[in-house]
Amino acid sequence: MHPPAKGSRRFLPSSQGDHLKSKLIGAVAALAIAVGGSLVAATPAQAATPAIMITKVYYNSPGSDTGSNTSLNAEYVRLTNKRSYTINLKSWTMRDKSNHVYTFSSNFYLKPGYNVYIHTGKGTNTSYHRYWGRSWYVWNNSGDAAYLRNSAGTGIDSCSWGSSGSYTYC
Repeated sequence: MHPPAKGSRRFLPSSQGDHLKSKLIGAVAALAIAVGGSLVAATPAQAATPAIMITKVYYNSPGSDTGSNTSLNAEYVRLTNKRSYTINLKSWTMRDKSNHVYTFSSNFYLKPGYNVYIHTGKGTNTSYHRYWGRSWYVWNNSGDAAYLRNSAGTGIDSCSWGSSGSYTYC
């Protein structure tokens, strides 16, 4: 087994993040004025952790790439709910650089702190395992990226990797 590759993460594009920050600062300032308080400047915060994060991608399933369903299902993306409340992933998408898209087509509730695994091959969906239903591999062993978008199409999280290893923690 190869050691995990180092993945990289990207949250919102900085222009979107800056716009959201300025709107939030304005709203907080208006609230402070409305209640007769004062606003104290704080140090800049780190980028907020997404509610749902890509936490692991197993892009090179063990053994030879035979295309068997067992081999396809050993290729997966793990998503983790990082919030203290349940999130409905209906209409959220996961895609790669080649635009292969998995969609949560119906209500799918991910509890706080729980994981869901999106497997490439075929299988019966459960509360913790979803199946893309593909007949060939999605994630490139030579380097690729996974992109998570919410139901509005907004980028929530991403993870990319190079050509070493078989999996990466994001």
